[in-house]
Amino acid sequence: MVFFKRHFNINRFQEIAFRFRVQVLAALLLFTVFMAVFALQLRMDAGFEKQMPSGHEYIQTFNQYRDDVLGANRLNVVLKARKGTIWTKEGLARLHGLTQAVTFLPNINRLGVQSLWTPNSYVNEITEEGFRADPVIPGTVTPEALTPELVGQVRQATANGGFVGTLVSKGQDSAMVIAEINEMDAQGRKVDYVAYNAILENEIRKKFEDADFEVQIIGFAKQIGDVAAGAAGVVKFCLMALLLTALAVYWYCRSVRFTVLPVLCSLVSLVWQFGTLRLLGYGLDPLAVLVPFLVFAIGVSHGVQQINYIVRGIAAGMSCEHAAKASFKGLLVPGVLALVTAFVSFVTLVLIPIPMVKELAITASIGVGYKIVTNLVMLPLAASMLSVGKDYAVDAMRQQLIRARWLAVLGRVAEPKTAVAIVLATLALFAASAWYSSDRLVGTLQPGAPELHADSRYNLDAKSISENYSTGLDWLTVVLETPADSCEQVAYGRYQDSFDAAMRNVPGVMSVSSFAEQMKIYNEGYNEGNPRMFVVPLDSANYAALGVEIGRVRGFLNKNCSMLASHLYLADHKAETINRVIAQVRQYRDANRLNGLTLRLAAGNAGVIAAVNAEVEKSELPMMLYVYAAIVLLVFAVYRDLRAVIACCLPLTVATFIGYAFMKQLQIGLTVATLPVMVLAVGIGVDYAFYIYSRLQAHLACGEPIGAALEKSIQEIGIATIFTAITLSIGVATWSFSALKFQADMGKLLSFMFLVNLVMAMTALPAFAVVLERMFPRTRPIKLSAALSH
Repeated sequence: MVFFKRHFNINRFQEIAFRFRVQVLAALLLFTVFMAVFALQLRMDAGFEKQMPSGHEYIQTFNQYRDDVLGANRLNVVLKARKGTIWTKEGLARLHGLTQAVTFLPNINRLGVQSLWTPNSYVNEITEEGFRADPVIPGTVTPEALTPELVGQVRQATANGGFVGTLVSKGQDSAMVIAEINEMDAQGRKVDYVAYNAILENEIRKKFEDADFEVQIIGFAKQIGDVAAGAAGVVKFCLMALLLTALAVYWYCRSVRFTVLPVLCSLVSLVWQFGTLRLLGYGLDPLAVLVPFLVFAIGVSHGVQQINYIVRGIAAGMSCEHAAKASFKGLLVPGVLALVTAFVSFVTLVLIPIPMVKELAITASIGVGYKIVTNLVMLPLAASMLSVGKDYAVDAMRQQLIRARWLAVLGRVAEPKTAVAIVLATLALFAASAWYSSDRLVGTLQPGAPELHADSRYNLDAKSISENYSTGLDWLTVVLETPADSCEQVAYGRYQDSFDAAMRNVPGVMSVSSFAEQMKIYNEGYNEGNPRMFVVPLDSANYAALGVEIGRVRGFLNKNCSMLASHLYLADHKAETINRVIAQVRQYRDANRLNGLTLRLAAGNAGVIAAVNAEVEKSELPMMLYVYAAIVLLVFAVYRDLRAVIACCLPLTVATFIGYAFMKQLQIGLTVATLPVMVLAVGIGVDYAFYIYSRLQAHLACGEPIGAALEKSIQEIGIATIFTAITLSIGVATWSFSALKFQADMGKLLSFMFLVNLVMAMTALPAFAVVLERMFPRTRPIKLSAALSH
């Protein structure tokens, strides 16, 4: 890290940059125009398979048997009669139209569509002529030909086939159409989920919903589409936060030009970021739509520090050019250090083997990387070309004196007794927050789509379907692997039957549908409905014959009987529910073994969610350790002092655990959406720490005692730090009113973390610096060349 020690190189870099500032700014302007062309082409890009952790045990199972079991990217469409039951000519006729409309939606696996009107919904029975498997609604029946007698027959067939609770609600006032969406079409093009959501609304809901019938739609395509639609609100609230930030910056510097500069430079980096993403072939995932503003917040933080330094210089009698040069030289090293740390923080997200998270990490890292140019080079160069009058300098001096008076209170942190008390309080807070957050959950803590509010249309639909059907959108598929050609091995079917019975008693499991369950239904039907025959048959020939019948229906076994599937339908996809069920599956597997049979987890959408949660949980600790290791190395490389490492890093660690405790208190789980916020919190905290400690080192290098050095550092940097944190906190607090729940949660969490990092930087960091200085006195003064520049 020789760069950080060579003061001459910084001076030389500054001289070259300012000598050619017009050319540099012109080049940056041309680059901005070029990137803007591509930035305008950036589009939302959602994908179901982007959420799957590559290489995870559950995803390997899912991929191996994805053509044999129920697809995880499922679409459930329910037609509900607002009055009475679905058993009317109008109800069944509209269900027929809805089934046809769903079948011919883009990217639908047509063979997998199921409703009362599809031929894969049939009733097995034995008659005088022998075995029969008739569709619930015969193919000869048309909607126009429906009579009360035919409707009654369909109703009876639905009950006999066991479709009440699956294709028809328990209260029989609604019926369901089930479909599976292929991620790619025949030409290899990905589904555009934003456009798909519009099709679902216009071609399905609006067409079939009226005063007599309600249409409910749930599934990944609908969920992510609603999130993308709510992204317009994200932009609105981000603009509101931007306006509040601009107004606050103006209040702080009392200059329109100095207000526009940090905001404009931060926006320029966003243009570069979006343009780069487009050039790299990426889109912007709806679940990562907040990342650009998180990066923007980092830019504003550094921009305000620059403006603070420049205004202080003007108040001291410097011209804009000289003040900008001083800011450039004084903040380049701590600014680069802070941004490199934030860059490393976001890059560590690549450790999580989820394509969506990796894209998010790339998006954030590109943005932070560009901040080094826009906020540390472009901003002071542009500021140097401005000019202010004498009146502005006088007013700036007056404002500095006013702020210095009330900021002097924080200088008492440097008093030894106060510092010791703050250190002890910080350590106690660290222990308490670490203990309280030790059992924090990874994943979703509420039912329904976690990105949307409980009263959103999607979550209301999901709740209604969950209450009225035994099979909802959340299911966990457990695969029973057996030797090839095991179609006559009764032991495997009976093992699955015992497994199903155990799983039905697990809290959170609404129902179980499996090969063994179908075997029992078929066996009873082929024995004149005798309830005593609702068992897996012992006779291998009968077992094999029924297996052939069940094999006609997708999702329960494969062609050579080497895989049997048990679908556990869950009440919700909360992390607590999924973890409980998976734990019970593992416990049963360990306690009940059968030669030749392997119980494998897991497919279904709950299996995908479980894999995501597992990867987030597994990656969290290594990721945070890498982040803090990078911070420790950078701090030590710059300051060559273990006291600096402790003073900068320990308050940051405390803030992180306080954030975890806050998440637990507000029931915010650690997910792919919240993880970047915690990483950002580390980045913001590093900004505050580096800027304050750099000024402390500079004053110590001048021979000042620790108390006086801290007091001056707080006077110089404290006001900008406090101002930045409060401004950003108020800005993101407006997100609490967003239509997207995950944006509202992120607003609360971000607002809290901005303030926590502020408190830690302004109290704990100086206190630790004082205590460590007293415990380990310096044997020799700091050399100015080793300190950061004035």
